[in-house]
Amino acid sequence: MNVFGVDIGGSGIKGAPVDLDRGDLAEPRHKVLTPQPATPDGVAGCVAEVVANFGWQGPVGVTFPGVVTGSTIRTAANVDKSWIGVDAGRLLGDRLGGLPVTVLNDADAAGLAEMSFGAGRGRKGTVILLTLGTGIGSAVFVDGRLVPNTELGHLELKGHDAEKRASSKAREDEDLSWEHWATRRVQKYLAHVEMLFSPELFIIGGGVSRKADKFLPLIEGIKAEIVPAELQNNAGIVGAGMAAASPA
Repeated sequence: MNVFGVDIGGSGIKGAPVDLDRGDLAEPRHKVLTPQPATPDGVAGCVAEVVANFGWQGPVGVTFPGVVTGSTIRTAANVDKSWIGVDAGRLLGDRLGGLPVTVLNDADAAGLAEMSFGAGRGRKGTVILLTLGTGIGSAVFVDGRLVPNTELGHLELKGHDAEKRASSKAREDEDLSWEHWATRRVQKYLAHVEMLFSPELFIIGGGVSRKADKFLPLIEGIKAEIVPAELQNNAGIVGAGMAAASPA
């Protein structure tokens, strides 16, 4: 069964049909830049552009970088604040000509994909996926069941939102070396999350997971196993497709 997944990020909006049997993209993804400012109207237009690129007619799952309850946006850290309170399912459904739309948190979507098809497959206990990108997204699973909208990127670290110090964007903006970022930022963040949740496994996702060999081996002192996401930056699209196939 193929469905369509769209992943809204702070810098890019990407999507593709998803093959749910394989847990992978059925076609190469199409990506457009996130509009600045990332208003509901501007982002909705980009989502419509991505979907139209494939001539898609059918269920669409869409991730959002913030807390989503039902299909209503509750927080918007890395997109325009005018999203807060918007019924994203209705807005996007209207822009897509009435196609059925399911909306969920972006990291939760990536986590669902990794738990079904990737690094978390078959794992019990507490598993935490962290996406290190424009911000830090999180997905927490207990014996395979998602605890939605955890937003652990906003834990306080050194007096700041953790994502302001340990995200991939922070590394790039501050021109940090891989070693400095891994040992001074990511390691301390993981230690803080581990102290709170004692997971058996950390899965590190987001675009930076493609370069896991540059920083994961440098991280020390964490009791939990740490592995890169197997679906890498396609996990959000796959998870969005999974949500579209089984809407709440």
